[in-house]
Amino acid sequence: MAGQLASYGYTITDHKDSADLWLLNSCTVKSPAEDHFRNAITEANKKQKHVVVAGCVPQAAPRVSYMKGLSIVGVQQIDRVVEVVEETLKGNSVRLLGQKKQDGKKSGGARLDLPKIRRNPLIEILAVNTGCLNQCTYCKTKHARGDLGSYPIDDLVARAKESFDEGVCEIWLTSEDTGAYGKDIGVTLPNLLWKLVETIPEGAMMRIGMTNPPYILEHLEEMAAVLNHPRVYAFLHVPVQSASDSVLMDMKREYCRDDFCQIVDFLRERVPGITIATDVICGFPTETEEDFKETMDLVSQYRFPSLFINQFFPRPGTPASKMRQVPAQEIKKRTKAISELFQSYRPYDHKVGEKQRILVTEVAFDKKNFVGHNKFYEQVIVPGDERLMGRMLDVEIVTVGKHYLSGRVLRDAGRPAVAAPLVKGRVSGLKVLKKEDQPSVQSNGQVRQCADDRSSSKLHVLQISVLVLVLALLARVILRYLSSR
Repeated sequence: MAGQLASYGYTITDHKDSADLWLLNSCTVKSPAEDHFRNAITEANKKQKHVVVAGCVPQAAPRVSYMKGLSIVGVQQIDRVVEVVEETLKGNSVRLLGQKKQDGKKSGGARLDLPKIRRNPLIEILAVNTGCLNQCTYCKTKHARGDLGSYPIDDLVARAKESFDEGVCEIWLTSEDTGAYGKDIGVTLPNLLWKLVETIPEGAMMRIGMTNPPYILEHLEEMAAVLNHPRVYAFLHVPVQSASDSVLMDMKREYCRDDFCQIVDFLRERVPGITIATDVICGFPTETEEDFKETMDLVSQYRFPSLFINQFFPRPGTPASKMRQVPAQEIKKRTKAISELFQSYRPYDHKVGEKQRILVTEVAFDKKNFVGHNKFYEQVIVPGDERLMGRMLDVEIVTVGKHYLSGRVLRDAGRPAVAAPLVKGRVSGLKVLKKEDQPSVQSNGQVRQCADDRSSSKLHVLQISVLVLVLALLARVILRYLSSR
């Protein structure tokens, strides 16, 4: 959205008080995220800013009171953000919430070749699909994102190639569920991964995004082969959420504990050193103390180096929100217990003294050091020397912490075989948007809600039809005038 607005001539600023309009994106996964979004709207209104809201919260619940009268960009309508912003600055309210379809099926969403501004010029975040196949009882994201819609492989490969031409040296594949990619268009995730691997230049890397267990079980052999490729990080995020089969059934997760263990055991055997990250939810409504103990046992067994611990939040409109809830204090108690277990082990102590090759792409949290990643996507901290950013380094691990390794630089191994990166804030994309590229919105100051893009198409057809009629009448008048002469 920032890329399109910048291409059209708007100035994107990091200083919100100086902005004329706030474009607020949102996430509906957890209650605190929605609370933060609501507070930002309140702040914008107090400061008398124009507001456009986007993301999963307004898509899933556009009629909530705190968004009354605000313009909305739907999750599949981000290619129309310019027209929404223009109308909002005029004082009008526009809502575009429809789903895009192709041949009667939901498509992946906005075109992949739209202009964009990368937060990090060295990293391309590439969405491979939107929506998902499952309907977990605790999740509200499906309400906003809908069914699975995958981008064609050729489109994704083209975007990856363009990214490398613009100096990107690391690609992150992302979606609500990467593992489900292609099931709606007759291809598979491994089909996509092998095509992308062919495009990755020497020294550049690809990270595969989160995949739920059911959709990786059938591809374990090929996934292990891909993850062993030298230009793919040996890293995979596979959420377990609970180790209790009864809780997983109530969550409608469509797998059991043994399925998850099969995935972890197989990949650890076939991809030595692989990093597997996972998630757990503490306090799902039907989770008993015994159920929670099973989850604790699983974490003790595998000692995941990366573990995302979430307290259960009942999201409005989900089946889990109607279930009898676990008391808040009990949820906090379980969260504390599993957090203490996670903090009790140190996954990297044995790596002191190892020599590794890393790719440096990020600034560390302290803003002084830089972060590189080794083959297993483990964070390796190095001194913040600008000459090292975007380069491959050979390092020796000298100290380790719970979440990172610290390296002494032995040798600069050069840059990946990609172009020079774009300047931070520079717009990436195939073309600069012009006013004629943007479909117009006719608004009288009232909220206009589009069910889908067909309403816009009908408006365009009507405008063309009127123009043809006017031209025909004008021709008749001219002919009559000439014949009278």
